[in-house]
Amino acid sequence: MKNKIINFLRDAFPFIAVIVLWRLSAAFWNPAGILAIIPIFYCSFVRPIPWFAPFAAIFCFLIDYRFDSLVFWTVMYCLFYAIIGFQSIIDLSKQDNNALKIFMVFFGISLLILSFMNFNVSNLIRAGWTFAWVSTLYIPVTALIKRVCNDR
Repeated sequence: MKNKIINFLRDAFPFIAVIVLWRLSAAFWNPAGILAIIPIFYCSFVRPIPWFAPFAAIFCFLIDYRFDSLVFWTVMYCLFYAIIGFQSIIDLSKQDNNALKIFMVFFGISLLILSFMNFNVSNLIRAGWTFAWVSTLYIPVTALIKRVCNDR
């Protein structure tokens, strides 16, 4: 019984991590729950988990809801999901640092597009800070997910 509960919690941890990171939104440290994009990216592309993609799309929509950005993050997620699904050159599961560079490209392009949609210096500075902060937290969050889930 104890092993079943532990295995359930290991399987549920990526889902719980997305919910917790989305709920812990703060204006400066986690605007609109954007830190939830880390486990969404990692568990969708680097270490795919069954049935995680629909869950991730829903939470991208919820991030959009808090950002007041219509369906921007949802579209970016679905677009990247399609790009990764149709190509066979890059295997994200074998990239260094849990595919940090690919995440930075995905997140950086998304933030750049988002900041140019309402262009001003304040938005560029905010986008730069958000990019630096989320990219810095990518490795610890993915390492925690990898350790808890134990990559069975």
